[in-house]
Amino acid sequence: MQDLIAQLVVEGVLDASAAQRARAAIAEGKPLDEAVLAADGIPEEKLLRSLAAIFDIPYIDLDKYDLSKEFLAKFPTRLLVQHRLLPLEETDGVVTVATSNLCDTTGLDALRLACGRDCRPVVAPSAEIERCIKRLLGVGAETLQSLTFAAGNIQVIDAKGDDEELDLTNAAQDASIIKFVNQVLTEAIDLRATDVHVEPFEDQLRVRYRVDGVLQQANIPPQVRRFQAAIVSRLKILSHLDIAEKRLPQDGRIKLRISDREIDVRVSVIPMLHGEAVVLRILDRQGALLGTQHLGMSDRDRSAFDRILEMPHGIVLVTGPTGSGKTTTLYAALSQINDIERKIITIEDPVEYQLNGINQIQVSTKTGLTFSMGLRAILRHDPDVVLIGEIRDNETAEIAVQASLTGHLVFSTLHTNDATSAATRLIDMGLEPYLVASSLEVVVAQRLVRLICPHCKVELPAAEAEQIRQEFGSVVPPVMYRGQGCRNCQDTGYRGRMGIFELMVVTDEIRELILHRAPAQSLRKVAVEQGMISLRRDGWRVIASGKTSPEEVLRATKDEITSGAEAAERTFGSHHPAASEAANLAQPAGSHT
Repeated sequence: MQDLIAQLVVEGVLDASAAQRARAAIAEGKPLDEAVLAADGIPEEKLLRSLAAIFDIPYIDLDKYDLSKEFLAKFPTRLLVQHRLLPLEETDGVVTVATSNLCDTTGLDALRLACGRDCRPVVAPSAEIERCIKRLLGVGAETLQSLTFAAGNIQVIDAKGDDEELDLTNAAQDASIIKFVNQVLTEAIDLRATDVHVEPFEDQLRVRYRVDGVLQQANIPPQVRRFQAAIVSRLKILSHLDIAEKRLPQDGRIKLRISDREIDVRVSVIPMLHGEAVVLRILDRQGALLGTQHLGMSDRDRSAFDRILEMPHGIVLVTGPTGSGKTTTLYAALSQINDIERKIITIEDPVEYQLNGINQIQVSTKTGLTFSMGLRAILRHDPDVVLIGEIRDNETAEIAVQASLTGHLVFSTLHTNDATSAATRLIDMGLEPYLVASSLEVVVAQRLVRLICPHCKVELPAAEAEQIRQEFGSVVPPVMYRGQGCRNCQDTGYRGRMGIFELMVVTDEIRELILHRAPAQSLRKVAVEQGMISLRRDGWRVIASGKTSPEEVLRATKDEITSGAEAAERTFGSHHPAASEAANLAQPAGSHT
């Protein structure tokens, strides 16, 4: 070991002081590679390349190997995971095995005994080995293998859903089940997933993660289906639900702490045909944005939105489908106006993020605390600003309007496809047009689009860009990009999301139309004439900046047949504000990459 340390000093990997620290760590029982990494903080790849040269062992790129699940299945999963070993190929009875630990041959020796063949080591970074093992064997493969061995040949067939003879409490508390559930949750958080779907089918238990708004199937070993009941019971125990109740839906909550981050997990359990399905909504309390400057609005829309936020009363509505970021926009707005002079109270279902200095109320159907009841109580608490999680019915809408007319600034969300439909939706809910016209100040419609992964970003081919330009006209920027897909984005080409917005300020002309129950199309025409930028048009702005792709914007706005900007250009000419902004924004985006 001392000779190796000396050799690393000669090669310039370690200096004299780092070598002394490494020797002290080795004397305490640490392996050489761990001691060196801890002593100097050098990258693992640099150390491994030096050790590979010293031992005359090849340093390889795992991406160049055609790895097979079937080949890996010949070896004990527990050994591979525990010692970070990755069998690559077999030639003349000799197995080539990738390892990141050349100084500890315990794992290789155990693998030789287990498979009865000689093993030739090659060197690769530990993170790459772990990534390949997880991709090929699935999350928690070694955990499930130990469970399978413990279960032996016993099979539990639960055709009628009767589990009286199966002690699920003990099964759910088994160390392997606990470890597997923890691995699934950790994997979801590492992937930045917002939801985890655990779905039982006749022949499999499918686990999917929603990452950047799109579901991706998790790589789970097929034998996990045998432990479905114990896994669901473990999740029920964590969320303080009744594990004996299998016929009714249940909702619960799990609190996690990971690396000083507090994670809230909302749990929903629903009985399905082949067992109970579970959906976990992951809420990172530290993920809330502070201020509208982080939302991604255009300067024009953000300036108009910020002016409305300083008004003493009125209704601010944010609309869009579920999962479009409405709550995040409202939280950002509240954070911007949150000061010692204003009392802000919210009523939500659920409270997704805790905002410092803001009074937040959780709706509870069990106790009878509904939106309407809570809202009536809020108004007796002398608030300046009120946030209602969602306007769901006529009663809540009426109270919200009355609150705005009596001097309160009211924020809420509504499920409509665009900004102009919000006014007609409120009238359809039973509100008088004059109340809507006098209280509504601004409506923001939004969608979330995925951001191009910076690691695999490429420019669109000229022919493809020209085809898009012919279809959508001069609003299309001259240079566009997309992601090819790489390991950093799980081969999707996207990493992260941002909002695109459609902001309708309620002017006197629009109030007049609302009074006369004008349809949404008429409201939209006037709003576009006054400069409103449609969702798709705002998407072209983001495309022009090089942050997202045309496919992503068209996917998010596919319910918009013709965008307001395109209609404005055809109706009013290319110099109209709704159309000419495209020319200003559609500059070559090379400087933004």
